[in-house]
Amino acid sequence: MLDYGMSYSDPAFSGISLLGSMRKFSNRCRVQLVAESPGVTTADLTHGENIRTFLDAHCPSLTDAKQASMRPTPFLRGGMLQSLYCTMRALKRDKYSDISYDRETKILSDGGTVSLDWYPARSTESADARPIAIVMAGLGGSSYEYHIRCLSKTLGKHGAGYRVAVMNHRGMGRTPLTSPKIYNASDTDDYRDVVKYIRASYPNAPLLGVGFSLGANVLTKYLGEQGAESPLSAAVAICCPFDMSLTGRSLDADTFLNNKLFQPHLVATIKRFFQRNSEVLQNSPAEYDWDAIMKATRMSQIDTLVTARDYGQRDCWEHYRAASSTPYVDGIRTPYLAINSMDDPVTRYEGIPQAKFRSNPYIALALLKHGGHLGFFCGLRPKIWYMTPVTEFFDAIVKHKSKAPQLALSL
Repeated sequence: MLDYGMSYSDPAFSGISLLGSMRKFSNRCRVQLVAESPGVTTADLTHGENIRTFLDAHCPSLTDAKQASMRPTPFLRGGMLQSLYCTMRALKRDKYSDISYDRETKILSDGGTVSLDWYPARSTESADARPIAIVMAGLGGSSYEYHIRCLSKTLGKHGAGYRVAVMNHRGMGRTPLTSPKIYNASDTDDYRDVVKYIRASYPNAPLLGVGFSLGANVLTKYLGEQGAESPLSAAVAICCPFDMSLTGRSLDADTFLNNKLFQPHLVATIKRFFQRNSEVLQNSPAEYDWDAIMKATRMSQIDTLVTARDYGQRDCWEHYRAASSTPYVDGIRTPYLAINSMDDPVTRYEGIPQAKFRSNPYIALALLKHGGHLGFFCGLRPKIWYMTPVTEFFDAIVKHKSKAPQLALSL
């Protein structure tokens, strides 16, 4: 499943006036932090803070009564408009996002290729100990998306001197497809290989993970699989679709926007991908039904014909169940912050496993009433809200990591 569409009927398309919308959205929406109850606060995390206590002490944009809120952009009323605005700004360049990457190509063990876009330019010194954020776009996205360039610039220009490496999936972001294997929302092997490669290249640098949308799903699944063996010091998942079945139903719903905009766009993207890489994909052991793929009109059909076939699964719904990251949340042993909105039309609020966040001391969920899917635009001149929380969280983790060789939160 790819990362573009929204589905349900949003009140932003009703007859409510813009003036009424602006009045309603002039109010701040508070951050609702979902985590285990605060543990004992100590000066050193190795003595037993849980993540809620840690955030209370170090991340005021998530916990302080005066600072933990977002004032949504008045003319972006509702999750659908926030989400659409994010899509419309995908290639926009402004003072928040105007950067140039240094590209590195990485050949994987099966002959496949991913690319790493570095900002600032990658260091040639293996002893460089500046922290590195390894960023993963939504499946179908790339380093060129507006929100990823904004985050890269925010971290890269920050006083802590972060380096950012954005992983572009196989065949995406002008990365060549060199093996029949196609990226998807379930497979964590490529990300695991990239993390191992960067760890070996810069053994002294703290590694941090960031995932957007379905990239967040892969990151969450990876962390649960790795458990206490994860080489990442911390991770942030933005708009993670924990329940892929629910996300699939949202995208497959019979709505005007799905039928006339999102589904045609998504399906056309996949067809172009197959046509552009036909020589490689015709050698796939999955033996795709090319005629059926070219006749498909829904993403659920594409996922049944392609992704489910890759894994020997019956259909897309079996694949969505297997790809969901919810079962892996309990196994996370890395400080982990999820950021979601309640009006996200893709990552539906009902699918967030809030009970798991209340029982695992390593993880926290920052939930806002508004923000849409990958939007979170605030202010009259829209800018992305979550840049400050992400930077605060990483700063605090890196600071404590430098004091202790092992960040241990109480179990």
